[in-house]
Amino acid sequence: MIKGSCKMFLQFLVLFGLPGMAMAMGDGGDRLDLTTSWVGYASLLIFVVAYSFVMAEEYTHMRKSKPVLLAAGLIWGIIGWVYASHGFTHAAEIAVRHNILEFAELFLFLLVAMTYINAMEERQVFEALRVRLVCAGFSLRKIFWLTGVLAFFISPVADNLTTALLMCAVVMAIGKDNVKFVSIACINIVVAANAGGAFSPFGDITTLMVWQKGIVDFTTFFNLFIPSVVNWVVPAVIMSFAVPKIQPETCEINIKLKRGSYVVIALFLLTICTAVSFHNFLHLPPMMGMMTGLAYLKLYGFYLKKTHKTKGELYRRRLGDENEQIGDILAFDVFRNIARAEWDTLMFFYGVILCVGGLGFIGYLAVASELMYVSWGPTTANILVGFLSAIVDNIPVMFAVLSMQPDMSMGHWLLVTLTAGVGGSMLSIGSAAGVALMGQSRGMYTFGGHLKWAPVISLGYFASIATHFFVNGRFF
Repeated sequence: MIKGSCKMFLQFLVLFGLPGMAMAMGDGGDRLDLTTSWVGYASLLIFVVAYSFVMAEEYTHMRKSKPVLLAAGLIWGIIGWVYASHGFTHAAEIAVRHNILEFAELFLFLLVAMTYINAMEERQVFEALRVRLVCAGFSLRKIFWLTGVLAFFISPVADNLTTALLMCAVVMAIGKDNVKFVSIACINIVVAANAGGAFSPFGDITTLMVWQKGIVDFTTFFNLFIPSVVNWVVPAVIMSFAVPKIQPETCEINIKLKRGSYVVIALFLLTICTAVSFHNFLHLPPMMGMMTGLAYLKLYGFYLKKTHKTKGELYRRRLGDENEQIGDILAFDVFRNIARAEWDTLMFFYGVILCVGGLGFIGYLAVASELMYVSWGPTTANILVGFLSAIVDNIPVMFAVLSMQPDMSMGHWLLVTLTAGVGGSMLSIGSAAGVALMGQSRGMYTFGGHLKWAPVISLGYFASIATHFFVNGRFF
């Protein structure tokens, strides 16, 4: 009796508590339009609240993955309940499995890339580069330009977050208590890292998503090189006049690379080639090439582990250094590097993809696509994407665009890739690099300090767009 009453109550809520829920079906007759129902409004509210916590991570110190993970579960839980109540028991399941598949490809790709970065860090590759820059005795203006150039050219191969953290460590070591230099150098690093990541499939999550989706070929991304250079150089030239004219002292510290460091770098490059080959020639997901590349590192790690006592000792003697800490005392362990991956970031991607996927399944992305890419036009819409990336984050914005699947020319797909990648530079909270550097700089690089240079960065943003239309006009 109670069970039957509960069932009737649920049916009443479904039939009369969902005003605006269109029963017109599409895509095989298993899609409800929930955009004007309480389900849609509640899902939007859940996402906005969750992302508010993400944007406030600097102040709350709560990891960004936590609110979006909860939001993803709540949104899909509501969707699943509504669809099951209407008798569509598998529609939501099929949709969420599609989102999980997209996340799985991104997750495995990034996991391998992060493992290689951690392995190179463990082999002292980045520390050696940092120490050489710190002890070179360059002026602050040279350091400003050198860290910017390195951030621009390292981020396409590594990721912009790791690159920015490495360059920030150099700036902090040289600038010390010079707040003005550290602040402006960090702004330059953020802009350079984001710009460098925009012309490479490996440089940013957004470019990786576009490449894995098969929309833009691997080599086609490099057409964004010149616009990316303009995006960084324009604000960098203007900001360089504000760099203090100070000459730091040189130092004698020397960090030696651990055994096998150059091989690990070579294997990482080989892994990238494998991923590109799998995608371009075998028409397989790039993730499979990356996982194959992880096997390269695992096998070489096995060799390092088996020979760390014998050849490790010979390696230290050849270097003529008795300091065991820079030698090969601890055996190389690839699983230790896997464990050090940015798990909070990976879980954040899961939450974002599932949240945006849920909102798309409700119908909001179709509404947004109609408004932006039909009413406003692709040029205006794609420029707006850059501003949204500065406020929210480029990952959910780009995933939303990919889910909309607007009918655009290759030129406009390159444009949205550019704007989503570099738009986050306009605010310090607009990219992972900016947020990370605010934490690392101990209050010397702040939101307000970055905001003062926002007009100059915006000038570079629009200059890069104009350059893209000029040099890549054949794609439109």
